[in-house]
Amino acid sequence: MTASDVADGALRVGVLGGTFDPPHLGHLAVAQDILEALALDRIIFVPAARPPHKSEEGLTPASLRARMIRAAVDEDSRFEVSDLELRREGPSYMVDTLEALHDHEPEARFFLILGADQWTAFASWHKPRRIARLARIVVMTRNGESPRSVDPGFTDGPPPEIVEVPVTRLDISSTQLRTRLAEGRSIRYLVPAEVHRIIEAGKLYS
Repeated sequence: MTASDVADGALRVGVLGGTFDPPHLGHLAVAQDILEALALDRIIFVPAARPPHKSEEGLTPASLRARMIRAAVDEDSRFEVSDLELRREGPSYMVDTLEALHDHEPEARFFLILGADQWTAFASWHKPRRIARLARIVVMTRNGESPRSVDPGFTDGPPPEIVEVPVTRLDISSTQLRTRLAEGRSIRYLVPAEVHRIIEAGKLYS
């Protein structure tokens, strides 16, 4: 990121996609780290209705996942949730989401936030070159690892430029949380309180 990136006055918006099944404190911690590191104005969480790189088998209904992520970010005005992918038919392609966000805010500058594992497979995404034109690619790093040493699989030229951002590592994953709940164990201090209440009330993942 250069000084001109901040000085041009454009609204700076992060985009963080995922299934959020369920959302947890790790999601919020990395979002805060990136918002502060890149001087973003806000971050949009985008729950995927039909993730193209994940099986839909066992996926919690999109409406419930959206409700949980909204509850998770409700008290922080810097975070918001978009239902673009929930309202759209077909696979939840990020390129379509970014196109829609640009149409809504044509003067904004968008930053697509990826994990290192997502960057590794980025060339297999739908229209990755177009994605890189619509948004700066931000790759989260942990423990000093560098995503620049990873080949994301592009065969039609060099990979897009990326911005690396070190983030807080909380050893929490949605998969682990679902397993804990299925085993009857508590996740009370691993998710926001409102998310925990929704899970408890709906007996989700049990």
